[in-house]
Amino acid sequence: MTTRALEWLDGKLRILDQSRLPGEQIFADLDNYRDVVLAIKEMRIRGAPAIGVTAAYGIALGASSIKTANKDEFLAQLNQVVQAFTASRPTAANLFQAIDRMKKAAREGGVTELKNSLVNEAKRIHQEEITATKQLSQLGAELIKDGFTLLTHCNAGPLATAGYGTALGVIKAAKDQGKRVSVFATETRPLLQGARLTTWELRQEGIPVTLITDSMAGYFMQQRKIDCVIVGADRIAANGDVANKIGTYTLAVLAKESEIPFYVAAPTSTIDLSLSSGDKIPIEERSPEEVTHIHGVPIAPEGTKAANPAFDVTPHSYITAIITEKGIIREPYTEGLNRGQ
Repeated sequence: MTTRALEWLDGKLRILDQSRLPGEQIFADLDNYRDVVLAIKEMRIRGAPAIGVTAAYGIALGASSIKTANKDEFLAQLNQVVQAFTASRPTAANLFQAIDRMKKAAREGGVTELKNSLVNEAKRIHQEEITATKQLSQLGAELIKDGFTLLTHCNAGPLATAGYGTALGVIKAAKDQGKRVSVFATETRPLLQGARLTTWELRQEGIPVTLITDSMAGYFMQQRKIDCVIVGADRIAANGDVANKIGTYTLAVLAKESEIPFYVAAPTSTIDLSLSSGDKIPIEERSPEEVTHIHGVPIAPEGTKAANPAFDVTPHSYITAIITEKGIIREPYTEGLNRGQ
């Protein structure tokens, strides 16, 4: 059975602490929205779809703790809760779509009704991500041929989506169709989501996986060991430019040079039609210590300066297709993405 990244239990949010995997499976029951915000910031829960679902439940938690019966006072305090999540991580489109939906759910009725509406809306957001990721995985599996070896980057399985998975979901669905598939997984520096999480999920699914360092990808493409690349996404602009984990752009350039298909798998909740192109996507800059340290142990001389952008943007010209629950979209992406929404 697939391990759940998060679930709503008895008015609390239970998350699997992904920062402890694969060594330990530690679940945390969160009943304070500030703890949920911190869990997102610290990447104990991560992946764009999962962040959106988590924020929705976190807003519902925050609303439940507001004591006033006055609607205006309730909404003022709820806005403070919402702002805390807005500031948690800037790149994931799903986060802001979930926040917008939760704000709309808090419009009609008294305080008690609003609290119930927020919980119900969070549950709907969660269920929709489960349905969407299952559907896009089944559609994307049609692109995968029997005997394919795929390269994936970062982690885009159930842990990252609170559902079936995106990039890994496509791979799982292909296996379920009876196709023989195997995977090269990049370690994904600096936080090693590929080494820690992707390999763990694929092994649970019984899918053969070979772990490589990020810098080995070009070698294996050159050796014709890879049939296609498939990744998830954190935000997709209206023209098809894609923000994903840092290093994705490099893989896309290598794939194009090697004439290897490069696929992006993401639910439509990741699409941001308000941004005309990827250069308008905000890129999160994380702590330099994530680069200079591993699990708190320094790997560079003290005082070494380090940059740590969490994402990069892959121009749409490098992308063979974008797989969503509403269909597989190819150039021209502006037309296809608008139609898909």
